[in-house]
Amino acid sequence: MPATSLTPPPALLVLSHLRWNFVFQRPQHLMVRAARDRAVYYIEEPLFGEWPDRLECQRDPSGVMVCTPHIEIGHSPAESQARTARLLADLVKREGLTEYDLWVYTPMELPVAARLSPRVTIYDCMDELANFKGAPPELRERERQLFAQADVVFTGGHRLYEAKCLQHPNVHPFPSSVEVSHFAQARQGLSDPADQRELPRPRLGFYGVIDERFDTALIGELARRRPEWQIVLLGPVVKIDPQELPQAPNLHYLGQKTYAELPQYLAHWDVALLPFALNPSTEFISPTKTPEYLAAGVPVVSTGIRDVIRPYGEEEMVRIADGVDAFEAACAAALTEAGTAQAAERQARADRYLAGLSWDRTWQDMQFEIEATQNANLPESADD
Repeated sequence: MPATSLTPPPALLVLSHLRWNFVFQRPQHLMVRAARDRAVYYIEEPLFGEWPDRLECQRDPSGVMVCTPHIEIGHSPAESQARTARLLADLVKREGLTEYDLWVYTPMELPVAARLSPRVTIYDCMDELANFKGAPPELRERERQLFAQADVVFTGGHRLYEAKCLQHPNVHPFPSSVEVSHFAQARQGLSDPADQRELPRPRLGFYGVIDERFDTALIGELARRRPEWQIVLLGPVVKIDPQELPQAPNLHYLGQKTYAELPQYLAHWDVALLPFALNPSTEFISPTKTPEYLAAGVPVVSTGIRDVIRPYGEEEMVRIADGVDAFEAACAAALTEAGTAQAAERQARADRYLAGLSWDRTWQDMQFEIEATQNANLPESADD
């Protein structure tokens, strides 16, 4: 537990590659909690257009101040980042932030922090962004620079920790966590949402960003082989052509849903899916939806993602299957097991594991590491 103090913690400036109102995931979970006892400025990547430079700030109901730089179009990337840096320096001055911490999600935006003097710099490495489709070639060099500047590094999973602990002396793994009570609502007889209410059972579902990490070929073939299974896919389509997604009468793309809506959909699924392709963009992921699915009480089938295999597969909470034959068989087994003593035992194992997980605890543990790092950086007193 972090030490308590009568003085509020310093403000937190967050540089993120994800829009605050896109998908509610790790940054949102953590920053909502940070905002309970400190000022949080969540700085998005810039929007470019025919306008003078300005920083548009709006307070989210959680208390997080969402700051979006609007930068005049037509400048080089370096000049655009220098312009953003000036806006952030003005923000610090205007808000009277004499002491603050810097939290970085995206190494590419590190130059916009050039005019800042944070107490502590935190790098929350939630993914290996350099492995993603369309990643800039200079991303790895920017990350090297960030490692040199960061005081403490957090990773979004254990596989990522194994890679990053070799690059920095103060690295700590913080895998995906969960708000158990939010997703446990799915076990309480919630009404079936209108856009899936008429679909027959069984229903196999997925929610999340549909991008190069999603195995479209696997889902397409599964739908072809099992026309009696209704496959429900929730989430935005990003970086892939929607026209290239598999189509079938039993494939249902229902679009993006809010975090608040997800338990309603889960409440009426028979199996929850993690159909990730095995490629460089998924080597280091720790899917947040794994514990969310389990908290909802839905059987889970996943491809062989390292941070799903360990611990969820090894402790027989989730079925792991690679290749369409094995994945189909695992889904069929999950459907057959429903309502049996074996299913109850599997869910009980998951519930025991989830009892030790929460975003509140993750944030507390992160705060502890930040303060420990700060204390280690303080000069020794003359009496020591």
